[in-house]
Amino acid sequence: MGDVLLAGGGLALFIGLTILVVSLALSGGSRTGVSRGLHSIDQVYAAGGTVAAPEADGFSSRVVAPMSGRVTRIGRQLTPGGTLTRLRRWLNYAGNPPFWTVDRIFSLKGIGLLALGVVGALAGLFIDGAIGAILGGLVGAVMGYYVPDLIIYQLGYNRQELIRQSMPDVLDILTVSVEAGLGFDAALAQVARYGRGPLVGEFARSLQEMQIGLSRVEAMRALAPRTRVIELRTFCSVVVQASELGVPIATVLREQAKEMRVRRRQRAEEIAQKIPVKILFPLIFCLFPSLFIVVIGPGVINIINGLDMF
Repeated sequence: MGDVLLAGGGLALFIGLTILVVSLALSGGSRTGVSRGLHSIDQVYAAGGTVAAPEADGFSSRVVAPMSGRVTRIGRQLTPGGTLTRLRRWLNYAGNPPFWTVDRIFSLKGIGLLALGVVGALAGLFIDGAIGAILGGLVGAVMGYYVPDLIIYQLGYNRQELIRQSMPDVLDILTVSVEAGLGFDAALAQVARYGRGPLVGEFARSLQEMQIGLSRVEAMRALAPRTRVIELRTFCSVVVQASELGVPIATVLREQAKEMRVRRRQRAEEIAQKIPVKILFPLIFCLFPSLFIVVIGPGVINIINGLDMF
């Protein structure tokens, strides 16, 4: 009877945490702090100076927001200072997705810790009693705490790979544009206007930074820490040196585009050479046993039947 009550209580807690997760996801677009104040100012000017009546407090502001704040504090307190720096760096690598803000990640860490801890405890309880519940709760809590980090890492890795793959093509477009008579800034504007992909987005951000007052050197230096791609970091360094030394940018872009094509071909050859090693284990553990069964199986059956006759 006690185990049933414990399981029922854990299930109710898990359902409550699930509802909290859904509520947080639905309230992701709500404004808090400074952004809420700016939104109110915009409403005042849009209404011709009349102040709109404050909205009635709903379930989101009375229940979800305080619980979200507590869960966020849990995740923040359990996160070391160095991890916060690394998290911000990987958010830059991932392109700073709108949903994945730092506070939202801390909220998801706290929710994952509690939710998966409860699920692991319930699973361990049904498998091995109280000891299993403790071990399952610990394992589930650790997994729930690190799942957001893994998601951010995967998003950042995928985006950086897309940047690496599109580098030669984008540099070719830049080279053709500059050799056709456009300046480097105008060529970046053409790439940002007609191009697609994360690398184009990074160049568009650098172009916006130059338009608001940063120099080309400062914008390129700010671009380098936002990527893990060595080729893009090298390109930023070369553009900075060319701008400071007065080297013609068309020559630099032509050499960089040629080098990017060579590196892409070398990377493709490297991946092709790794295929025999990667396919070796599926052949040994999956294909060969099936072949042995098909080829040797009938002979083994005949031998067994022949021995039974004696």
